[in-house]
Amino acid sequence: MMHASRGTMDLSRRSFLQSTAVTLTSLMVPGQVQSAMRRLSGPVRLGLIADLHQDIMPDGEQRLDQFLEAMSEAAPDALVQMGDFAVPSPHNQQLIKTFNDAHAHTIHVLGNHDTDGGYTTQQVQDAWGMEQPYATHDVAGLRIIVLNGNEPPSDHAGGYPSYIGPEQVAWLEGELDRDDAPVVILSHQPLAGTWAIDNAEQLQQVLTRFADRILLAINGHSHIDHLLRINGVNYFHLNSASYVVVGRAFAHESFPPEVHAAYPKLASTCPYQEALFTTLTIDPANATLKIAGRQSQWRGPSPAELGREKHPDLINGEHIAPHIRQRRIVRIKSAPAPM
Repeated sequence: MMHASRGTMDLSRRSFLQSTAVTLTSLMVPGQVQSAMRRLSGPVRLGLIADLHQDIMPDGEQRLDQFLEAMSEAAPDALVQMGDFAVPSPHNQQLIKTFNDAHAHTIHVLGNHDTDGGYTTQQVQDAWGMEQPYATHDVAGLRIIVLNGNEPPSDHAGGYPSYIGPEQVAWLEGELDRDDAPVVILSHQPLAGTWAIDNAEQLQQVLTRFADRILLAINGHSHIDHLLRINGVNYFHLNSASYVVVGRAFAHESFPPEVHAAYPKLASTCPYQEALFTTLTIDPANATLKIAGRQSQWRGPSPAELGREKHPDLINGEHIAPHIRQRRIVRIKSAPAPM
């Protein structure tokens, strides 16, 4: 049973479900993937939220409430948080419990900031209820493979690692080769595109070999809204629930001064007014994947108004924006051969 809301919702459940204001983008579901999708007995829906950053945001609990309130009506088959959620501090135990109690099937992905403050990966796993840092989940016939992109390479020189090691890669290949079940890949760090893991090319080669059963690879971490396709595999960057990072050089106040005093890292962000999140619905009847749209607003100036260019390949107002665009990944019939 979905958890009842504990706070006042800025946007209603129905406004999320009926939101059609964001752009609809269509990509192709390859023909081989359509065969894997037909193994599902009916539609499968996942509720997705990424980068809540409870330890940076003063209103993390309210943002989680907005997500859970919307999901209580969307009725997903599982809830997924994509990392950078909440360190396992005593202060965060209730928030973690709220998420875990909200659905019979909750899935966690480890983010790089979830071990901030000196916490270990094992402490995060214990607090969240994760048995392993990477694992496979079966949801209504859909295989969900959760990866851990926080493994240090052998030559790691410090800072947050962004890498998937050889043992995990071998495990991933085994999970993909096990049978022909349709697969969704989850990772905090991107496997493709902007700010991808250090060995992204290696992982893309693995996924390309099994492109006939991979419906979508989803990541958080980048705080952008982006969908791209590489060698037959679709990769989706799920926008943050909370903000875009702009850095200390662009520090500013978007909340009252006393809030910034209590949350000093907040000044280096451009927050969203309301939480961003989405649902992914997989419909085998028409071989379609649907990503629900969600529109918010900037709280205070945007990165563009501050003069902050995050990356030369990203567009302010498109990839860097307070939205998750509605998308549909559809079956494309092959064109007839030329005469």
